[in-house]
Amino acid sequence: MVSMNTNQIEGLVGMLMVLGILVLLVLPSALGVVRDRRADRQIREAQETRETPRDRKGQKSSSRSTVPSTATWYADGRRSKKLVSS
Repeated sequence: MVSMNTNQIEGLVGMLMVLGILVLLVLPSALGVVRDRRADRQIREAQETRETPRDRKGQKSSSRSTVPSTATWYADGRRSKKLVSS
């Protein structure tokens, strides 16, 4: 039968504590990597399924009008004011 003295038991407990703390520190990071990979895979699959019908039918033009956004309108107004005031 193998018997351990006090120093060996303390060393074992200390080593197990260090390994436990290491696992607690690494676990959230590892779970985050797994979650990111799953999200990336889902995004890639969604893009592939969305691109497939478009390739068969040809590229469709947008049905929305090409009205400039508010930011574009504002920037154009600022540019024209600068030109007039110069």
